[in-house]
Amino acid sequence: MEIRPVVETDRSEWCRMRCALYSNPDPKEVDDWFEAAERGGTTCVGVAVLVVDRGDGQLAGFAEIGSRDYAEGCETTPVAYLEGWYVDSDLRRSGLGARLLQAVEQWAKAAGFKELASDTEIDNDVSLRAHVALGFEEVERLICFRKPLRQP
Repeated sequence: MEIRPVVETDRSEWCRMRCALYSNPDPKEVDDWFEAAERGGTTCVGVAVLVVDRGDGQLAGFAEIGSRDYAEGCETTPVAYLEGWYVDSDLRRSGLGARLLQAVEQWAKAAGFKELASDTEIDNDVSLRAHVALGFEEVERLICFRKPLRQP
């Protein structure tokens, strides 16, 4: 299986996997990623999507990489940020997630980043274990709040 940058013909497969990863994915985000990539070619500094091509027109996984000015625990700026990381259930625990993360790291180094950050939901033990197993170190636990302000 080949790991490569996403292309337009991957749109429906990428959307399928995003629906499996995120509880309420916004289809507009896929458009936003393609628009950002178009501004800089297949990938541009700060934005990349890598996919795992099964070779039969289907995909098996993806990684969405962003750039943030700040990430908890990081010492440099900007920071490459693993915004999304997914492997289809039939290929989990096969090393494919590790290969995908290696490709992310290579992309980030080539783009000049010195650190890679990521996050997960506080109760997502599977993701936490995967991150730690592949060399990430936990730097902080955070629960965020919001309160809408009612207008008089």
